[in-house]
Amino acid sequence: MAKKQFKAESKRLLDLMINSIYTQKEIFLRELISNASDASDKSYYNALCNNTGLDRERYEIRLAADKTLRTLTITDHGIGMNKEDLEKNLGTIAESGSFKFKNNAEEKEGVDIIGQFGVGFYSAFMVADEVTVTSRKEGEETAWKWTSTGSDGYTVTEAEKAEPGTEIVLHIKENTETDSYDEYLEQYRLADLVKKYSDFIKYPITMEMTKSRKKEDSEEYEQYTELETLNSRVPLWKKSKKELKEEDYKAFYHAQRYGYDEPVKTIHTNVEGSLTYTALMFIPGTVPYDFYTKDFKKGLALYSNGVMIMEKCADLLPDYFGFVQGLVDSADLSLNISRELLQQDHQLKAISKNLTKTIQKELAGLCEKDRETYSKFFDAFGRTLKYGLYSDWGMNKETLQDLIMFHSSKEEAYTTLKEYVDRMPEEQKYIYYGTGETKEKIRSMPAAEGVLAKGFELLYFTEDVDEFAVKMLQTYKEKEFKNITDADLGFEQEAPSDEHAELMGKLKEALGDKVADVKASTRLVSHPACISTRGAISIEMEKVLSAGPDGQNAKAEKVLEINTGHPLFAQLQAADEEQLKTYAEVLYNQALLIEGLPIEDPVAYANAIWKLLEK
Repeated sequence: MAKKQFKAESKRLLDLMINSIYTQKEIFLRELISNASDASDKSYYNALCNNTGLDRERYEIRLAADKTLRTLTITDHGIGMNKEDLEKNLGTIAESGSFKFKNNAEEKEGVDIIGQFGVGFYSAFMVADEVTVTSRKEGEETAWKWTSTGSDGYTVTEAEKAEPGTEIVLHIKENTETDSYDEYLEQYRLADLVKKYSDFIKYPITMEMTKSRKKEDSEEYEQYTELETLNSRVPLWKKSKKELKEEDYKAFYHAQRYGYDEPVKTIHTNVEGSLTYTALMFIPGTVPYDFYTKDFKKGLALYSNGVMIMEKCADLLPDYFGFVQGLVDSADLSLNISRELLQQDHQLKAISKNLTKTIQKELAGLCEKDRETYSKFFDAFGRTLKYGLYSDWGMNKETLQDLIMFHSSKEEAYTTLKEYVDRMPEEQKYIYYGTGETKEKIRSMPAAEGVLAKGFELLYFTEDVDEFAVKMLQTYKEKEFKNITDADLGFEQEAPSDEHAELMGKLKEALGDKVADVKASTRLVSHPACISTRGAISIEMEKVLSAGPDGQNAKAEKVLEINTGHPLFAQLQAADEEQLKTYAEVLYNQALLIEGLPIEDPVAYANAIWKLLEK
């Protein structure tokens, strides 16, 4: 039969899979066992639907290694695949039969789809130079064989198989100077990998193990083989925390495919009382590639007495903790409950409330005791926490206000709001912040001069959500937030002299409705002018709202402040009416540019500059 080619994008993905996605070759066994477990789950599900007798033991997953033939065989008694399934699932890389099955199936007792068949299967080619899959689908008499040596393509031919299920035979690569592949033919190495990655699989994973014993009535030893179950089959979250090590949790994190990174925090909690549940949650260290897309599914897996009710229950976590991965197992939930009823279940809501408190407490503890690790987490998910403050009109203030951090003029590292307030001198009334693209740009803003000159600490807001978040906070420990561009900075200043009122009036008249006012500044030190604002909308908020999808025409109420102590002010005083209009336009547009706002007429601005240069 002619060899069929993988789709072009599949060939590229296969190369990426083998060379880049997985950093450890040994995980191939985890992936293939997870797929076998998936297939067994599907068969178990069908048996539930058909009310036939159930026996989990029949879904044994068998491993067999042959050093002579250099083959490793993984056999399951799951749902199996026919020719069409093999073509679709294995001919197109990343086609996930498990994922589609899970989406289309109703929630039934015992359905626990661990992984997605499409991608993980191809990890086999990291250790094998040829892979053969022989499979017979439940309810069908004909079996089919899929064979491939990698990205050059595959063949599918008719075959024979006594029972439904799938047999995967890997022909293990020869050793190279840099890699030893013999280890994947060693029984005890394979047993260790099962224990490391797949100990929690609910079906027995078995292998004939060669052992030795003394002969009867002799001091000599003899070898014998014994079929051994390699996995404990006890869900990790049901084990005592005392018997678990950090590597056990990490192995579970990777086996469940929560991520390829290392979690920064593991939360394993057992609650008994009016609420009874076990939660095993992980806080990732890096942002999933699809986290900010509609494809990312937030939520925890939901179990009742070890039986999965829902693969991703979004109602268990608020959106601002949507990055948390893991599961909840509660005996208080009904197995037959529908998704709609589940969302209204009072026990579920109570568990969600408890989980939110637990996560908040753990993150706060991490922030206090291990700032370096927390900072790594915050780099990844701080934006999500800030959006949590902004959404729901500040209702999440108590949960989130001590979890957010900013850089400041006094701290190279992040600082919390509590740390800022604790450092405030007694005469400081507000929590001051500046907005901009970078810390450096904020620090160099004319509007920052007055605050820094007073010795007050300045928070740097470099993300578009920052100011919106603190607007919802309103206060922290009774201290209001104050943007450095606010017209009233709230500290004692020398009142500007009325002698310049007439000149300021002429500048205001020259600018018309572009500004709400022009006034002598008491905040500027070295800059000739700056823009400040009145009212609820700041300059940064104007930029963000104007750039939104609905293009809100939100405008800040701008005030042009003039530094009467700057050498340029003498030229303003000496200017005639026409020159004063030119100065007004130039100073206003320069102030806009410094704030990162566009100027209305660049040509007119350039002409005004040239006119001044001609003097």
